[in-house]
Amino acid sequence: MYRSTDHLIIFDADGTLVDAFAAIDIAFAHHGMDIGDLERFQKRRNLFKYIGGIKEFPRNLARHMGKRVRKELLDTLTEVYQTEALLYLGMAELIRDLIDTPGVRVGMVTRNVCHEPKTTLSRLFARHDIDIGQLDFMHYLPLHEEKLHYFKAVREQLDVNPARAFACGDEHRDYAAALAAGIHPFIVSYGFESHARLTHKFGIPEEVISPDPGTFSKRVRHALAMPL
Repeated sequence: MYRSTDHLIIFDADGTLVDAFAAIDIAFAHHGMDIGDLERFQKRRNLFKYIGGIKEFPRNLARHMGKRVRKELLDTLTEVYQTEALLYLGMAELIRDLIDTPGVRVGMVTRNVCHEPKTTLSRLFARHDIDIGQLDFMHYLPLHEEKLHYFKAVREQLDVNPARAFACGDEHRDYAAALAAGIHPFIVSYGFESHARLTHKFGIPEEVISPDPGTFSKRVRHALAMPL
């Protein structure tokens, strides 16, 4: 029925592998802007994630209105990603181990707000001794684009059984895209959306949500019969 007997695992970068909140916080602080704490950051809609919450909004909005300021902020965020941003604890080891595991096809389908995401993420991962050129695939999406088409296209191209495929992310949209593509979702609640938002607002089952990077890594490794 399927040519491949491999497993497939698709990762999101920001908020799942990459500590995006810390990077955004550094970039905003450089311009005298405050995005608040992680708990409040996770509750905001996408717009507020990048210009601050209700408490910070009036001051940030005044600074954020001009095109020049927006460009400077994006320039700074790109530089932070390339030179300072970090993967969550244990994620570098997980990706390296997955790359080295026979019978596992691994790659990323990710949204990223920085300039030149290919170059930016290549440099970020290289600082963690990961060559993303060793991944089986890498797709960069604009913020507004959904992942469903890419999930389906990757699985079909590699001809992997959907029952042997997984997608990992930190937002309810990642969960919905995985289900619509017929593959198993791994969702984390330490990134862009909180546990309460994922469960109470979007009805995502507790069983597929990892509260921290350590738990997420163990769940992935267990699912793929890898050493913990």
